[in-house]
Amino acid sequence: MNDNTSDAFSSDLLRGHTDTIVLGVLRHTDRYGFEIYKTIRDATGGDYEIKEATLYATFRRLTKDGLVEAYWGDETQGGRRKYYRITDAGRAVYTKNVADWNATQHIINTLLNAKGTNS
Repeated sequence: MNDNTSDAFSSDLLRGHTDTIVLGVLRHTDRYGFEIYKTIRDATGGDYEIKEATLYATFRRLTKDGLVEAYWGDETQGGRRKYYRITDAGRAVYTKNVADWNATQHIINTLLNAKGTNS
């Protein structure tokens, strides 16, 4: 696999977990859009960035589903920013998604390390 194929696969795999990643970033404090983007980018040392369009579609979906609430901040630090806050429902979904990921990861690791009986 060349680096481009590997990067594309990793991005595809992560893309399915965008909601959980964003909910995870919001677990500890409210954040505005670009701050969430930077947190994700910086946490991976720049190896993964969520495209802006994907991120804002995620915000809309999470808000519509009641997993986050959006509100406008004040203008004390320049322009008004839209902040996002995780809801109790969002925390529950985050916890379930992490448990599902851990179970899936365990199964995949087991299968990848399985030794055939006919070898």
